[in-house]
Amino acid sequence: MSTEWRFLFICLFLQLLPLFSISESTHPQFPCMPPTNSDYPFCNTSLPISTRAQSLVSLLTLSEKIQQLSDEAAAIPRLYIPAYEWWSESLHGIATNGPGVSFNGTVSAATSFPQVLLTAASFNRSLWFSIGSAIAVEARAMYNVGQAGLTFWAPNINIFRDPRWGRGQETPGEDPMVASAYAVEFVRGFQGGNWKGGDEIRGAVGKKRVLRGDSDGDGLMLSACCKHLTAYDLEKWGNFSRYSFDAVVSNQDLEDTYQPPFRSCVQQGKASCLMCSYNRVNGVPACARQDLFQKAKTEWGFKGYITSDCDAVATVYEYQHYANSPEDAVADVLKAGTDINCGSYMLRHTQSAIDQGKVKEEDIDRALFNLFSVQMRLGLFDGDPANGLYGNLGPKDVCTKEHRTLALEAARQGIVLLKNDKKFLPLDKSRISSLAIIGPQADQPFLGGGYTGIPCKPESLVEGLKTYVEKTSFAAGCVDVPCLSDTGFDEAVSIARKADIVVVVAGLDLSQETEDHDRVSLLLPGKQMALISSVASAIQKPLVLVLTGGGPLDVSFAEQDPRIASILWIGYPGEAGAKALAEIIFGDFNPGGRLPMTWYPESFTRVPMNDMNMRADPYRGYPGRTYRFYIGHRVYGFGEGLSYTKFAYQFVSAPNKLNLLRSSDTVSSKNIPRQRREEVNYFHIEELDTCDSLRFHVEISVTNVGDMDGSHVVMLFSRVPKIVKGTPEKQLIGFSRVHTVSRRSTETSIMVDPCEHFSIANEQGKRIMPLGDHTMMLGDVVHSVSVEI
Repeated sequence: MSTEWRFLFICLFLQLLPLFSISESTHPQFPCMPPTNSDYPFCNTSLPISTRAQSLVSLLTLSEKIQQLSDEAAAIPRLYIPAYEWWSESLHGIATNGPGVSFNGTVSAATSFPQVLLTAASFNRSLWFSIGSAIAVEARAMYNVGQAGLTFWAPNINIFRDPRWGRGQETPGEDPMVASAYAVEFVRGFQGGNWKGGDEIRGAVGKKRVLRGDSDGDGLMLSACCKHLTAYDLEKWGNFSRYSFDAVVSNQDLEDTYQPPFRSCVQQGKASCLMCSYNRVNGVPACARQDLFQKAKTEWGFKGYITSDCDAVATVYEYQHYANSPEDAVADVLKAGTDINCGSYMLRHTQSAIDQGKVKEEDIDRALFNLFSVQMRLGLFDGDPANGLYGNLGPKDVCTKEHRTLALEAARQGIVLLKNDKKFLPLDKSRISSLAIIGPQADQPFLGGGYTGIPCKPESLVEGLKTYVEKTSFAAGCVDVPCLSDTGFDEAVSIARKADIVVVVAGLDLSQETEDHDRVSLLLPGKQMALISSVASAIQKPLVLVLTGGGPLDVSFAEQDPRIASILWIGYPGEAGAKALAEIIFGDFNPGGRLPMTWYPESFTRVPMNDMNMRADPYRGYPGRTYRFYIGHRVYGFGEGLSYTKFAYQFVSAPNKLNLLRSSDTVSSKNIPRQRREEVNYFHIEELDTCDSLRFHVEISVTNVGDMDGSHVVMLFSRVPKIVKGTPEKQLIGFSRVHTVSRRSTETSIMVDPCEHFSIANEQGKRIMPLGDHTMMLGDVVHSVSVEI
C-alpha cells in the first residue's frame, strides 16, 4: 500500500472508529461531523426539518431502514451516522431502567425526586414544571458526556383506576384533570419549555435562572413520551396479565377518563412521543389501534413518533394471538402508525413481512420520517452538540444544590397528614429527649420507588429524624416489608417503652407493588398491623404512624385507634424525603399535601380488577371507581389532607347565570338539539363553534383561621345536573396551591371553562353540557351557576 493510500485509510479509520467503539465515551457520538458528511442535505440546518428527514430516508437502503426500527437503532457507517439508543427513562429523575442511561462515568448520580404520585399530592403546577425542567438539565448534561440519550420514555399518565395496581405509584393519581395538568407541566418543562431567548424564570423554590432558547418553537431540548396509550392499569392479577389483557372500555369511559391525559399531553404539552401499551383495547392491541393514533395526529395535532412498549409488538402474535404470524404482527402495528419497536421483533420479521407483501417500503419510510424528524428537532443532526444550545451543560449541572432543594420542596409539599388527634403534631423538640423509630424501611438509605436512578445524597428516615433528637434508637420490628415473622417485635417494644416519642414506619415497597406485580390485598403486608398494635399497646403515650408506598392502604384500625395520634403518608419521597418528614413532624414545615387517589377498604378487593367500568352499577353490586363514581365506604377520600392550621373559604366573584345563546355570536337557535326548546336539557359541546366567550374566573378568598402559616391547596369541584346515565358524583375543575399567613386572607383565581368543566360524556362518548343548576364547591361552601339557552 502506497504512503498516500495508507494515510487516507488511517484518516478514514479514525473517522469511523467512534461509530463502533464500545468503550465508555466522554462525549456523545453524533452525525454530520464536518468535513466528513456535513454536505448532505440532512445536515443542512437551513432547510426545513421535513426536507432534511425526507432526504435522509431517501438515502437509505431497505436493509438500513429496517435496522432503524428498534430502540437500538443501528449505525449507518457509509453516512457516518452512529448507532442510537432511543430508550432512556426519567420518570422522577434520571433512572437506571433504560439502556440509554449509564452512571458508570463522570456522572455517578442524579437528583432523585419523589415518586410521581407523591409529587402529584402537592397539587402545584409550577412545581411539576420545575421538576421536569431540572430533570431535563441533568439529562442533557449526561448526554453531553455520553451517559444518556435524548429521548426519554416518561411521564406515565395512566389513570390510577384500581388501588391494587403495581404501577399506580408512577402516575399522578386517579383524576383525569390532575393527570392532564401534570402531563402538560412535566412535558413542557422537560422538553425545554422554559428555555426562551434569555428570559428570566423562577422555579418552585424561588431560584432565578437565565436561560437561552430555541426561537422557532419547533426545537426540543429533550423528547418526552406520554405512556401508556391507552387503558393500561393492570400488571398481573389472577389469570390476567398485561401482555394479553383485553381492556373492554365503554366510549363514555374512554372519553372522560382514559383519554383526557393523553389529549392534554399532546395538545397543550406538545409531547413528541407516545407509547402504546401491551394490552388490547376492545379486542385490538393498543399498538395496532390505527383509529387512536389517527385521532392523536389529526384531532390533537400530535407531531412526533410512536413507540411500542418493550416487546409489545411481539405480544400481538405471541400472547394475544391477534395476528396469525410474526409478519402479520409487524404489518398490523406499522400500518396502524407505530414507528418503532422497543425490542428486536421488527428487526427480525420486517424483511419477511415485505417479502410476503404484507408491509410496503413506504410504511417503513413513514415511520423513519417521524423518527428522524424528532432527532433533528433535538439537534442530533446539527453537528457537534458541544457547539449547540445546550453544549455548556455538564457534570456541574447534575446534583446541584438548587435541584436537591427542589427535591426537598417536592417532598415537603407532597407529604399528606391524614390524622392528627388533639393536635399531637407538630412535636416540640425542646421537650423531647429521646425518640424511637420502628419499621423495616426506617433505616433504608433511600425510598425511591419504581424507575429510580442513583441519588445524589440519600438519607434514611432515621438519619433525618436524628438531626432533631440526638438520642434516637431504631428497631426494624420486621425483617423486611413482607413481615412474615414477629421475632423482632420484642426489640421494637423494648425501645418504644424507653422513648419519649415513638414513630412507626409501615407500608409498602417494591416487593409489594411494582411493574409486573399487582397487590391482592389493601391491608398492610404480613404482620405489620400486629407490629403497630403491639407497640401501641405496650407504651403509655400515643405514637406517630408513617405510611410508605404508592398504593392505597386500608388502615381503618389505625384511624380508629386513639393510641395512634397521627398518621402521615410519605409515598416514595425521594432522596430528600427524610429531611422533609422530619421538618413536618417537628413543625418546621406545615403539611399541605392532598391525596391524589381514594383509599378504599379491604372489601374493595372483591371487585374484579379486570372490570374497566368506571361507573357504579348497584344492580350488579358494582361500586364504581375513583371519587368521581365510587359510591362505597372510603378509608380516606381523594383530596383529603390535614394541616397544622384551619382554613375558611369564600366565593368572592363568580357568575350566577350563563346563557349559551347570548354568550356567543356563533350559537343560534338552530343549534339546539332536535327537541322543542322548552324540553331541551343539554347541549352538545361540538355544536358550539367556540367556547371562549363562556369562560370565567372564580375569585376565591382563603382565610387561615389558625395560628400557623402554611401553604394550602384550594380544590374547586363541580356537580352537574344528573340528566344522563353515568353522571359523576362530582368532578374536580380547578386547583391552586397558595401560601397563607396566620389570621389573614389570601385570594386566588381559578379559570373555569364551562365547555370542559361543566360538561360530561354521554353513553356514546360525546360531550354534552347539561342545562340547569351547576354547583361549584369549595369544601362545604357552594355556589350555583344556572346554565340556560
